[in-house]
Amino acid sequence: MQDILTKAASIKMVVFDVDGVLTDGSLYYCDDGQEIKAFHSRDGHGMKMLQDSGVRVGIITGRNSALVARRMQNLGIEHVYQGQQDKLPAYVQLLEDLHLRSEQVAYVGDDVVDLPIMRRVGLAIAVQDAHELVKKHAHWQTPNAGGRGAARDVCELIMEAQGTLEAQMSRYL
Repeated sequence: MQDILTKAASIKMVVFDVDGVLTDGSLYYCDDGQEIKAFHSRDGHGMKMLQDSGVRVGIITGRNSALVARRMQNLGIEHVYQGQQDKLPAYVQLLEDLHLRSEQVAYVGDDVVDLPIMRRVGLAIAVQDAHELVKKHAHWQTPNAGGRGAARDVCELIMEAQGTLEAQMSRYL
């Protein structure tokens, strides 16, 4: 675990996949074609605390959704890349735009489409219910499943490693 905390201490940005990471991976469609997703409120609060701690948060997802855009806007997340069937070009662009090195980035994924990025970042994280191949290539696995607190697990791990978790939590005590 010390190796994971060492990696987490140098993270300047966390990039999350959406379906299967920030949601449980279920896709709900209404008869009129409207898409519905469920996000865990504690995940969102963890992402806000992480940003307040000075760590940037970004999203790279293969699907396009106005709902995702709205949720990320609500969380103050500026770096949102949707419709990225091949996620690697968006990741490379993000590094270039923010002048980051791969070892300063953590990526959280759940399926094989996330592996090209996970194999390059400083801290590759699989959610608890990720595909077995994704778990095999992850540095760390969250205790909770995607859409069920996994993002909060990641945020708290990084804040703990960087010494900011206690300050974030003390605001509520």
